[in-house]
Amino acid sequence: MKIVIGAAAGNVGSRIAKKVAAANHSAILLGNKLLSLENLNIPNSSSYEVDMSNVEQVVTYTKGADALFWLVPPALGVSSLKEWYDDIIAAGVAAIKENKIPRVVVISSLGAGASENLGTVTYVGNMEKAFKKVAPNVVFLRPGYFMENFLLQKGDILKNGYFSFPYDQNHDIPFISADDIGDVAAEYLMDAHWAGQWTRNIMGPRNITPQEAADIFSEELQKEITYKQVSYDDIKNQFAQFGANDTVQNELVDLYKALGDPNGAYATPRTIEANTPTTLEQIIRNKFISA
Repeated sequence: MKIVIGAAAGNVGSRIAKKVAAANHSAILLGNKLLSLENLNIPNSSSYEVDMSNVEQVVTYTKGADALFWLVPPALGVSSLKEWYDDIIAAGVAAIKENKIPRVVVISSLGAGASENLGTVTYVGNMEKAFKKVAPNVVFLRPGYFMENFLLQKGDILKNGYFSFPYDQNHDIPFISADDIGDVAAEYLMDAHWAGQWTRNIMGPRNITPQEAADIFSEELQKEITYKQVSYDDIKNQFAQFGANDTVQNELVDLYKALGDPNGAYATPRTIEANTPTTLEQIIRNKFISA
């Protein structure tokens, strides 16, 4: 099978690429930096530097695909996340429609499209609606909060003994590893027998509060790690330092508010098929201690 993987250099995309290549499928890797794709050293693959918001490029490099993996990669230096999502959605829609791609796997989010003003949770809901119009066979994977987000605070955790989010310390969060997301996505991409339009929640092995996460880090690292709840103004300032304009800052605050709402996206009931195996303890051992 010829499987095209968007944003293939990311945590999820690279995991999929390795799984697809290991199963002797042809992996077509798309990303915004050719060197990052080539550095993955994926056998039986071809790498192409592609702007995923460019319709012409995406249509060109998805021709002949038996399956397509699509997600919207993170971006801070854009005029608005809404426009960024809309452009990448449009490129994906065009590719599926013009190339008649038989099967598509999309990364969405828990709570996708539940209401307006939820930041990217709203935008991935728009993506689900758009893809349903053109993809007869599509799976929307709706993950919880990436465990790998802790890696963005690795320095503070290891050196300063704390991590921070804008969530209440007792807020219940379905943490999931990007590895598990990639594994589930790869299974669908390599299976030519399923059909229809599906959504599937994937939520890790169990929900964990920020305080419980701090306790787990303390146990695994054998040092006290504390949780600090920060304000939304703190969040805006942090993203401003990374080059995000006011619009993007506000969209990200909307996202954090949606994820921190005790009756919001993360209040989604857990079912058996939503469970995935990788624990936070394993992530700490493999990506904090052994890395």
